[in-house]
Amino acid sequence: MSLPARVLFVGGLGRSGSTLLELILAQHPDVCAVGEVVHLWERALGGDERCGCGERFTGCDFWQRVGEHAFGGWSALDRAEVLALKAQVDRTRFVPRLARGRLPEEQLGPIRRYADLYTRIYRAATEVTGASLVVDSSKHASLAFALRWAEDLDLRVVHLVRDSRAVAYSWAKQVRRPEVVDTEAYMPTFSPFTVSGLWTAQNAAFHLLATRAPVLRLRYEDFTADPRGTVRQVRTFAGLDDTPDALRVLDDPPVPPRPFHSIAGNPLRFSSGPLRVRQDNAWQAALPPRSRAVVSAATLPLRLRYGYVGRRRPNSGEAP
Repeated sequence: MSLPARVLFVGGLGRSGSTLLELILAQHPDVCAVGEVVHLWERALGGDERCGCGERFTGCDFWQRVGEHAFGGWSALDRAEVLALKAQVDRTRFVPRLARGRLPEEQLGPIRRYADLYTRIYRAATEVTGASLVVDSSKHASLAFALRWAEDLDLRVVHLVRDSRAVAYSWAKQVRRPEVVDTEAYMPTFSPFTVSGLWTAQNAAFHLLATRAPVLRLRYEDFTADPRGTVRQVRTFAGLDDTPDALRVLDDPPVPPRPFHSIAGNPLRFSSGPLRVRQDNAWQAALPPRSRAVVSAATLPLRLRYGYVGRRRPNSGEAP
């Protein structure tokens, strides 16, 4: 019998550094990073958007081989059925049910069918590349909870946290989506109040997940302050060897990162120049006072828990 597919799921709210972490991890051949697989059904199969390698999904040899290994070809899937199954299983409002210790068969069946789609993709990715670990940066807590019910999956989760005020500032900016080829498209924007609710809900859900699955919590601020130490910690958590080759992209002078085959994610995945890890603190000067006050108050309980209140953050130059 083959071993379960080993997957490192990067969770949290978007704009917290997941693409950067994934990009660094992807530089060693024992890791196959695949981006945000949760968006594959709409953006890749539906929109034929560009992979992180630069090719459109239908023109990317990696993804076509994954489809063959996983399903006998992507055309073998009924995308409408997959999207209906996703709507039945993969929603934040379903997290309380997904977190239970036991489920009746009528609820468990659809969850396992949905999780099996991802398990097949992960296993196919390791077969195509020979990697030991697949990194999925889908981030959605509901998907992570669904995956814990998979029957043949070694699931490990990195919960990536960033100061809620920085996240709110980032989600207010208009960011172009370079993976969309035929038209000009932008990532959605959200109000500070909406971001506060999303940030609280997603992070709280990963606290709950930690009672059901292996979860490593990391702060974006600590990651950017010590990327080498963080990557070593993540690789150890994922069961990978501690090898200096895995950190070559962080050498000085920096080595240009190799592209990886990612579905969706931050536009950073299309960068071809040398990688320099630095903490983005633009929000400290640019976030309007009213927005800062709204987010600070609405997210106070978890900001306290994560150490964003009452002490100076690494490399920030500001006492919260």
